[in-house]
Amino acid sequence: MTTRSNMLTAGISNNKVKYSRLAADDDGYIDLQFKKPPPKIPYKAIALAIFLFLIGSLLIILGALLLAKIIPVAVSLHSDSTVGAIPIIIIGILVFLPGFYHLRIAYYAAKGYRGYSYDDIPDFGD
Repeated sequence: MTTRSNMLTAGISNNKVKYSRLAADDDGYIDLQFKKPPPKIPYKAIALAIFLFLIGSLLIILGALLLAKIIPVAVSLHSDSTVGAIPIIIIGILVFLPGFYHLRIAYYAAKGYRGYSYDDIPDFGD
């Protein structure tokens, strides 16, 4: 009956294994295939996201003020003056959402959160 120690020593004897020490001095060689280039920041796309975020926020606030009748509507074809506020709020939301989304990705990529990078933001081919 063979034991575990006999099986281990049958393959390679501990006396025959030769080890070599690694060099203690480093020559400063860096393998460039493992080095990542710094991320390319899409400044134009981030500027567009800021613009969309601000315009969308402004339209949402303006629509909410019109809906609450804090800002009076000068010319109204309908008896209900809140009719014009609803499209402004909808357009504001449609403009706000992409701006907010891309700004959030840019913020998390700048802070270095896992799963977020500047590659997730479209760069318009620049």
